[in-house]
Amino acid sequence: MEERDFFTEKDELKPANLYCPFCRQSASYDVRWRRRTKRASLPSHASQEDRMKFAKARSYLVRIDDTLNCKNQRCRKRFEITSLQTVAFL
Repeated sequence: MEERDFFTEKDELKPANLYCPFCRQSASYDVRWRRRTKRASLPSHASQEDRMKFAKARSYLVRIDDTLNCKNQRCRKRFEITSLQTVAFL
């Protein structure tokens, strides 16, 4: 079984206050995250090894966006998100 069989996935937007390293202006950006929520029960075709993995699994968030465009009209450069974690456990 794959890890995706243990979770339900849903995309969501979360606001984050980030600053552009080029123009040094901060703004609120909507960052895309994928929420992986652990399912209530294991699928019926699971093996004993899959049951052990499912018991240890936890719900978590994965950041989808790695780069954003600056909101400043004069700058508009693409910058990398370095201040936010890529994975957050719930």
